[in-house]
Amino acid sequence: MLYDYLDTPIGKLTIYSSENGIMRIDFPNDKHMKCDRGTNEFIDSCKKQLKLYFDGRLREFKIKLDIKGTDFQKSVWKELMKIPYGFYATYGEIAKRIGKPNASRAVGNALNKNPIPIVIPCHRVIGSDMTLKGFGGGLNVKAFLLEHEGIVFKKDFYYNTNVN
Repeated sequence: MLYDYLDTPIGKLTIYSSENGIMRIDFPNDKHMKCDRGTNEFIDSCKKQLKLYFDGRLREFKIKLDIKGTDFQKSVWKELMKIPYGFYATYGEIAKRIGKPNASRAVGNALNKNPIPIVIPCHRVIGSDMTLKGFGGGLNVKAFLLEHEGIVFKKDFYYNTNVN
């Protein structure tokens, strides 16, 4: 396994690859895996596509992935990849789309385990109350990614400062 870094508007991402594809993308504050720093065709392609995404010139990733997870997690992640750039879905909608209408919390857990954020767009999933919920990179990064894609959430819309 190899890794390399990419500087982005949301900080330095760490991109990991096996000999079969991209395995993981870490946010700046994530605990990094131990492996050799280097690059290969998958890391190079991922870095190029992420740069294009952040430049506003790429809306759909075509990156070879080497994903590890349970069958349920993989079904959730596969469904996430169907959410187009500039759109979002709720946890409950994703649960229904994978045939598990009562599994919105399990969907949330699968999103929490998403090893390849941005490429597998877990940032495009919001709460049923139309608020931003947890995100590995932080809600500010989730809001940034959505706004980058043209979806604007006001700060008080996803962070309720009114306490009754």
